[in-house]
Amino acid sequence: MSSNSNGDPLRPRAAANGTSRTLIPTNSVTTKDGVVKVRIDPTLMVADVVKQLVANLHIRQPHTDFALRDEDDELVTNENLRGMIKSKAKLKLVNSAAVEAQEIYNKVILREEKSFRLALFSLQRYLREEDFANEFLKLDGVRVLIDVITSTHGNTLAYALTSMKNLMDHEFGWSTLDSNFIFKVVQIIAAPQSLINVCRPATAILKRLVEADPASAPGPIVASSSRAPPTAPPGSVYRYGFDVVFEQMRKEPGLLETVVNRLGTADTALALNSVMLINSLLAHATDTWWEAFISQLERLNTRKAIIRLMSSHTIEDLTSCVLDFQGNMARVIYRKKTTLVEPDVEETHAAALDYIWTNSRLQIETAPDGTTLKWRQLGFLSENLSHEFTEAGVLGLDCLKNFVQSDPDFFSKVVQEQNSRPPQRRCPLARASNEVVELLSEHWGVLAPGYATSPVFQPFFLNLYKVHALATNFLLQMWNESGAAIGDFTRVVALVRSQVKVALRQEHLRPWHEMVQDFSDCEYRGVRDRQMKELEEEDDLLSKVPVRNLRAKLYKESKEFVRQQRIHCLLQGAWFLNAIPVSSPTPRRPARMWRFMRLDNSLKHLHYVDSQSKFPVRSGLEDLPDRFDLALITEIATANCAAPPSSSSSSEGGTTVVGLVAAAGNAPLVASPLSFSLITPEGSLADAIAPDLSRWADWTDGLNMLRRDSGHVASKETADFIQALTEIGLKIKLLDLSGDKVEIPSGLAAGPPPANSDFFFSDLYDPQ
Repeated sequence: MSSNSNGDPLRPRAAANGTSRTLIPTNSVTTKDGVVKVRIDPTLMVADVVKQLVANLHIRQPHTDFALRDEDDELVTNENLRGMIKSKAKLKLVNSAAVEAQEIYNKVILREEKSFRLALFSLQRYLREEDFANEFLKLDGVRVLIDVITSTHGNTLAYALTSMKNLMDHEFGWSTLDSNFIFKVVQIIAAPQSLINVCRPATAILKRLVEADPASAPGPIVASSSRAPPTAPPGSVYRYGFDVVFEQMRKEPGLLETVVNRLGTADTALALNSVMLINSLLAHATDTWWEAFISQLERLNTRKAIIRLMSSHTIEDLTSCVLDFQGNMARVIYRKKTTLVEPDVEETHAAALDYIWTNSRLQIETAPDGTTLKWRQLGFLSENLSHEFTEAGVLGLDCLKNFVQSDPDFFSKVVQEQNSRPPQRRCPLARASNEVVELLSEHWGVLAPGYATSPVFQPFFLNLYKVHALATNFLLQMWNESGAAIGDFTRVVALVRSQVKVALRQEHLRPWHEMVQDFSDCEYRGVRDRQMKELEEEDDLLSKVPVRNLRAKLYKESKEFVRQQRIHCLLQGAWFLNAIPVSSPTPRRPARMWRFMRLDNSLKHLHYVDSQSKFPVRSGLEDLPDRFDLALITEIATANCAAPPSSSSSSEGGTTVVGLVAAAGNAPLVASPLSFSLITPEGSLADAIAPDLSRWADWTDGLNMLRRDSGHVASKETADFIQALTEIGLKIKLLDLSGDKVEIPSGLAAGPPPANSDFFFSDLYDPQ
């Protein structure tokens, strides 16, 4: 490296044979004494560059006290040095991470009003850098931050919480946070008077603590026969998790209610953090507090609050979180469906059954054979309720209870009316309720944990209990209009299955009242005629339970295959058109038209370069000087950007960018369906338009699948691709079976348990 006082911009470097020369760009470096021009050898390490620069400028302090930053205060590292040299970035000679950390630490300790606030404000930014974070931690910085958080308020508290949040984005340094600190954060969030800029980072901190579960720690999974939760190694930050956080949440009963109420706030960032916290709690809830937590969410009408968000004007920034919530609720419903009803063991089950029986206003009777006649009066086949709810589980019990709660008088009237009829003419209401649960579970794909996914909103799904009540009433209507007898029960259920498909179609587009009308304004003859046409085209084989389970397994495999394919596309990289967010109050034209982005092999950073025109990008990251951390991304917003006015019909390098609609004159910007933005709490990292639908789906879904708290499918193209692979795999498996003339049963009955333990599993046994 050489310094140059006369401003000579380039220095020729001779090759070994003396015939070829490589020109090194000139960078300007600002020091406390002025600006100097330097030519930096791109093969040097940053530490060597700083060392030579300090020596050439005759600075007496040791070179280890200095570092380089660009105009935007981004630290110059070995990874981005070449890019900054190539782009002729204007650099600054500043304090090293160690010196800066010591100065900020001293100011925070002294707490002089002006310097104290300014130091905390700077700390927010610096703690994102790994080098600075390490130096700050050496000074016992975590303890200092905790002291500030526990003793300040207002904007000062907001700065301290944001600093802690940024520190916790690293996977080191905060393993000493104790229950007192967690409870303090809980109190801050629960306080209604807390400022918005205080609640945002506090909510994000609590979310991070929930996710820091020992089971989520990176690294190889060690096989173990122990059922106890894994223990965190010494110093690991993965030592918290749901149980640790929820213990503190229980001390502040109003916390969850406050978080749910904030889903309706006008502040998008706060609503986003609130949804993400709820999603993290749902995803990491353990058996210890699962039922208590889910019951509290139900009591607070959380699903109703999420449904309101779906129609909110801020939904563009919250789409991914709402889809994540839908996926979490699918897992909750599946767990309820597979949980046994045990009134002799679980008080909540017994209480629900008592409520149902009391509102039936029936009396316990004695059957002709001398047995007690109680639950059979409601339509069950026996008095053994654990057996009656075998398939529908606790979900069936909850649905029946909610059906009663929706109109207790109507329930009593229906039950008593049915019991006044001859036994063969009675509609078995309780069995009907459980059958409707099965139909709705089948319709929404609640067949296995985590396999159900949808790229669109499902407000009807989140209103499961109300839909169940409508469908159960529809079954009663069909029973009465058809004059059915007990032997026709299966036929009436088939009518309901047909109507469910019609009423719940395209739920992301249709209003609630249309769905209600589909269930309530139908006649038996019309439904029957339509069902007969469907039966002509339906394959009974696909509705059998073993086939449905096989489809669920193949769906999981297909989704993982597509995930790897999408990530491979990100590793290859692609060109995008830089776009303008249509919601921006002051839209500004991008400085350069095109951006090339590529994921690095660690799957943690997205590297990019902006250019006025496309150029061949070499493999690797040398041509991509800039990058950002994927951990910062909280949302992948789609269809929210427009092309700059002059690029509405751009063609570059033979590739035409389709679907670009830009404003002309003072007309409002119109979003391209192929646009997307990478949103962080501080703003957007990238606003881009893909060249085609395939590239758009690859990147939006690929980035979603890489996020720590996500994994859902956002585009219809990807969802259809996964579904197509699943159906192809299913057909191939079924062809194998049909070729061997294997009969697939509708279900398998478990045999009696072994009389003793004198047995062993065959080597051929496959637990999968």
